[in-house]
Amino acid sequence: MAELHDPWLVAVWPGMGTVAMGAGYYLMAKLGMHLWEELPARDLFESDHVDVKDGLIQIAPLPRSRLFVWKDPRGQHDLIVFIGEAQPTMKSAMICHQLIDRVKPLGVRHVFTFAAMATGMRPGEEGRVFGAATDHATLKRFRDLDATVLESGQINGLNGVLLGVAAESGLQGGCLLGEMPQLFSQLPYPKASLAVLEFFAKVAGIRIDLTELEAHAQEVENKLETFLSRIEQAIHQVEGGEAPAVPDEEEEKEKKPKLNAEDRQHLDKLFGEAKADRSRAYFLKQELDRLHVFREYEDRFLDLFKNGG
Repeated sequence: MAELHDPWLVAVWPGMGTVAMGAGYYLMAKLGMHLWEELPARDLFESDHVDVKDGLIQIAPLPRSRLFVWKDPRGQHDLIVFIGEAQPTMKSAMICHQLIDRVKPLGVRHVFTFAAMATGMRPGEEGRVFGAATDHATLKRFRDLDATVLESGQINGLNGVLLGVAAESGLQGGCLLGEMPQLFSQLPYPKASLAVLEFFAKVAGIRIDLTELEAHAQEVENKLETFLSRIEQAIHQVEGGEAPAVPDEEEEKEKKPKLNAEDRQHLDKLFGEAKADRSRAYFLKQELDRLHVFREYEDRFLDLFKNGG
């Protein structure tokens, strides 16, 4: 790989609200990153189950952990984005040491992770970005950009453990946590991913086209506001002795569908568009998520980023 200019590492794993993964995938897609390296799965994970299909036992694939690279044409900071499909239940420190040892010789001196912060906020309210840093310089930068400093508490999972290992290695950086409603903590909340990426772009001094993520975040926000309003209306009716209104069945159609031939043709068309223009990859991912088939198509999706740069 060509020499990198002041590269920064961003690492994301699955977590609450899919905030980190949503931000990581968007960053990878919109910057047109390319796959650099994959860490050996057997070094990081052990099988804890097998799959059964048509009565036959099949070995379940292990989660994959991949590194993607982007060279900044403006010469600010090249980026290395690490996307882990799962957080290992064991060996957390080991994977973090392995990751830091892999990127530090490339000149990485800054490490960032993304996460979610669930609070009592409501959909429609402006979400904050919380920050915790490994060093005073980064903490000052967070304060100067009006992040809400996480004064105390814990950052669970590898989002936190990696930063501990980075600090031990003398690297600067921190965790950016996007605020989301506690009530919807089990649902994807792209508005928090958007807030995190907006803030990170300022910290890193890079440009990211956030138009698609803004539209997606607004769409989800509108749905959550409508849903919450219906729930509160039903509770008010029950407390008033009225029969609760039956919700519109429009939202009930979100059950996992089976793909028909038209859906598959639609996805094939989007894959072709994303292959020709990788900035279209985020729209493709939205469709895969909407149809609940991202896991089925994940390898094909990430194959779009194998070549380039």
